[in-house]
Amino acid sequence: MERLCCFNSTYSKFVGVRASYGSGKGRSNHGSVKYGFNLVKGKANHPMEDFHVAKFIETKGHEIGLFAIYDGHLGDSVPAYLQKHLFSNILKEEEFWTDPHRSISKAYESTDEAILSHTPDLGRGGSTAVTAVIINGRKLWIANVGDSRGVLSKRGQAIQMTVDHEPNTERGSIENRGGFVSNMPDH
Repeated sequence: MERLCCFNSTYSKFVGVRASYGSGKGRSNHGSVKYGFNLVKGKANHPMEDFHVAKFIETKGHEIGLFAIYDGHLGDSVPAYLQKHLFSNILKEEEFWTDPHRSISKAYESTDEAILSHTPDLGRGGSTAVTAVIINGRKLWIANVGDSRGVLSKRGQAIQMTVDHEPNTERGSIENRGGFVSNMPDH
């Protein structure tokens, strides 16, 4: 079922969207890349707010692996929005095939701006994110925002691929962009 999003004053919730649960695994069509994921609801006394993407697509003669975890905070509207829009924003960047690093960075920025401009519809919640894009099983780009971490397994060894962004050390930057930092128990 396609996940739908409506931004208007009378209906501001995502329709047909459910947080991700469970685990899964798969491999690229060419068999050179294997993946797995596991999402577990934490102990906090609120519903699951996390979403994921784990799939391979064919586009312009290339096989693209798209992987993400969106860790929702104070609701599931923002991670649901990310699940629906972030990768499409990355892939539609004009420079994607010549400069994926720049395209991913620009898409993160434009998606963040869209979220901030829809704050009344999406609510006060937010999300961390970690994304991985694999092109033809040969080139890998990983990006993250917040404390979502990318880890690569190479011959059974875990390799940390990202650096966590800690909200308390980046409070000024977060607040200057329209966000906020709160320390909430059990969240």
